[in-house]
Amino acid sequence: MKAPPIYGLMAEFDSPADVVAAAGRASAAGYTLLDAYSPFPVEGLDSALRVRHTRLPLLVLIGGIIGCAGGFFMQYYAAVIAYPLNVGGRPLDSWPSFIPITFELTVLCAGLTAVIGMLALNGLPRPYHPVFNVPSFERATLDGFFLCIEAADPLFGDRETREFLETLRPKGVHVVPH
Repeated sequence: MKAPPIYGLMAEFDSPADVVAAAGRASAAGYTLLDAYSPFPVEGLDSALRVRHTRLPLLVLIGGIIGCAGGFFMQYYAAVIAYPLNVGGRPLDSWPSFIPITFELTVLCAGLTAVIGMLALNGLPRPYHPVFNVPSFERATLDGFFLCIEAADPLFGDRETREFLETLRPKGVHVVPH
């Protein structure tokens, strides 16, 4: 499939309430490939964009289970199979003594999975994104609020989408080149 000539269209707004309302109207109009940019988290913006839930909690759970099982079996192998020592008459597979290391490896593996999974699912690091080509986008880190509809969206049409974005009363509508 051939890439569209532009990445999308971006509307710039003055306030968080305006971008939340615009995102809600764009989602209600049927646009699915849209994203919003703001200098701080905006309450209600994720639900207005209809953000899909992530698989990160499942990945963290799997990472924790792997760490738990790995920590326990590493100690079991060392204490029972590879180097059995009778200390004070206790059984070789005394699982209560394995709990601290098992817990620490559970937390370590879950934490590493969370960081690596978050970076991977967010597509980071990302040194370049097409929205950086819009001159006024630098205001997204100061006081600008932006809503971008991607050209790959099934409902996207250059003229129709521009007219739709202009009905949302933005400060401006910008073309986002590739």
